[in-house]
Amino acid sequence: MVTSTSPVAAFAALGDETRWAVLEALADADPAAGLTASALAARLPVTRQAIAKHLVVLEAAGLVDSRAVGRERRYRALGAELTALGRRLERIGDAWEARLGRIASIAEHLERG
Repeated sequence: MVTSTSPVAAFAALGDETRWAVLEALADADPAAGLTASALAARLPVTRQAIAKHLVVLEAAGLVDSRAVGRERRYRALGAELTALGRRLERIGDAWEARLGRIASIAEHLERG
């Protein structure tokens, strides 16, 4: 399991509508069971082969993992990685909000000045 997802790789992977839909479908599934590429293809308007290719990209980006169960391969979204990625974005957003607040304060001070 990947423990530190690269935000560049993650966002590159998520920049595709189908991969985003695959990730959402995995998020809605039972994480203990996961879903196969065939099960995902039944839920989405994409072939099983295309789903398999998208899963490879998501797994390489550290957003999905897989395990063999008999002859099937089951996939699940990595919630911890997605949460960590979201927190990184939140910190960036918070920093920008603080900067904008300081700029607004300076502007108000100059207006009164």
